[in-house]
Order: sequence, then C-alpha cells, then structure tokens
Amino acid sequence: MPAVAFASQTMSKETLAIEREEDIVQVRKRARALAQARGFDAFACAALTTAASELARNVWVHGGGGEATLEELSDGTRFGIRLVFRDHGPGIADLERALRGGYSTARSLGLGLSGARRLVEDFEVDTRSGEGTCVTITKWTRF
Repeated sequence: MPAVAFASQTMSKETLAIEREEDIVQVRKRARALAQARGFDAFACAALTTAASELARNVWVHGGGGEATLEELSDGTRFGIRLVFRDHGPGIADLERALRGGYSTARSLGLGLSGARRLVEDFEVDTRSGEGTCVTITKWTRF
C-alpha cells in the first residue's frame, strides 16, 4: 500500500520586524520558543535557533532590514516550523558562490546562508538584483 502524503497546514503565523540589531535576538528567541513548544529535541532546537539567528542577521546587515515570518506547521504526522526572511536590499549578486560558504560582502566568515542550509530540511532562496532576497527554511520534528 503506498504511503499517503499530507499537505502541510499552517497552525499559527506571526511576523517580526528586523530593523535593529536587537530584533535579531527577538527572532532567535521566538524561533527557539516555538521549537521547544513543539517538542523538538535539543539538537533540532539549536539548529533552528542558529539558522534563524544567521538569517535574521543577513536581513539586517545585507538587506538593510526587513522581516521574519514564523509559522508552525503540521503535515498530519509531524510538526514543523517554517521561517521566512525578507529584505528589500540589493539582492545576492552571486547566489551560487554565497551558498558554497566562505564568501561575504560584509567582512564576515560568509557562513550564514550555507550554514543555515545545512541545519534544516527545506531551504529556498529567491533573490533579485535591486529587489531584495527572500529565504525560506523549514525544520521538522524527527520521527
């Protein structure tokens, strides 16, 4: 008998502004609280929290500010958390290079995007020159 695929449904959703450095901390804290409330293990909580922090920092440093949307999901068999980071900055000129890691336009280690990608199950980037960047990540509870 084939497995039944369930579409994920949003259970809750909130948007936080990223306009000051202090906002990065708020996004990080909220992501961790959601993961803990949904029963993520310690490693998954730390992974989601770290990815949220890195991507929120990118919004502030590279995009000049923006927002993070946090969603609690369920696909009928497990819980997940989707985080969407949006800015209206210059976009990422060389996405392929940025995703390899070690490349930065802000004199950092250049591990934000590549590191976040390794910490989650689902990772998408939509970037357009002069229009900004949107990064969507999803972390699911383990079976």
